[in-house]
Amino acid sequence: MKIAFIGLGNMGAPMARNLIRAGNQLHLFDLNQQVLSELAELGGRVSKSPKHAVEGVELVITMLPAAAHVRSVYLNEDGVLAGISAGVPVVDCSTIDPKTIRDVAAAAAKQGVVVSDAPVSGGTGGAQAGTLTFMVGASPEHLSVLKPILAQMGRNIVHCGEVGTGQIAKICNNMLLGISMVGVAETMALGNSLGIDMEILANIINTSTGRCWSSEVCNPWPGIVETAPASRGYSGGFGADLMLKDLGLATEAARVSHQPVILGAVAQQMYQAMSLRGDGGKDFSAIIEGYLKSK
Repeated sequence: MKIAFIGLGNMGAPMARNLIRAGNQLHLFDLNQQVLSELAELGGRVSKSPKHAVEGVELVITMLPAAAHVRSVYLNEDGVLAGISAGVPVVDCSTIDPKTIRDVAAAAAKQGVVVSDAPVSGGTGGAQAGTLTFMVGASPEHLSVLKPILAQMGRNIVHCGEVGTGQIAKICNNMLLGISMVGVAETMALGNSLGIDMEILANIINTSTGRCWSSEVCNPWPGIVETAPASRGYSGGFGADLMLKDLGLATEAARVSHQPVILGAVAQQMYQAMSLRGDGGKDFSAIIEGYLKSK
């Protein structure tokens, strides 16, 4: 299939590689010339603008950092909607607020273009391995078009409802993830201060009612989980600044809908403080360092 792929960052680039390896012809656009060159060597075609990238393609995929980038890539004079043909399906895999993707979808609909959202979970490792989870906001008809291509980049494709519901699922899930990591960090720091062997404590938590992804897979205490970022100086993984972004999306959506998210707001402030300390590039499990430094 001839696909335009716009946005080749830490997630987009490996997703695009998997599509190229699956035999698709990709039209690529990003501001990073190095990654464009690397993907061109694999067979991708470099485009000079989003408008240029979407000309003559059968599908458009975008993976962008924030809502402002999504709006500009789609709505600017050299954007996607300036060059796309009516009837070409579009899916945005960015993590943004539900309103932005619905606004873009409404603008596209005036041109006979259907836009869906499919934010992902699984991190850079999942993007590289092709094991991502896609949370798709689309009509059933549009989902059937997207699914074969999404399956070349991911393992789980979940239909959440109409456009925008993928973003709702993503920000709700990540708010819970941020809250749970703070809880595990606080618990592990308390156990350490009281003198229990940390491996024993972790084993008890992970075989009892406190068990969760943040304790079992990404435990914030160094050495508990060999493959966790905590065991390599909190490098790699899911950056704290990215968690802060997602918590901001969740709390803003809650403000608009008049829904209290008390723990979500507390977690947001904790990650904001972590970012201000200059630790936003560390894995989000490094939130535990704030507890240890305060002793």
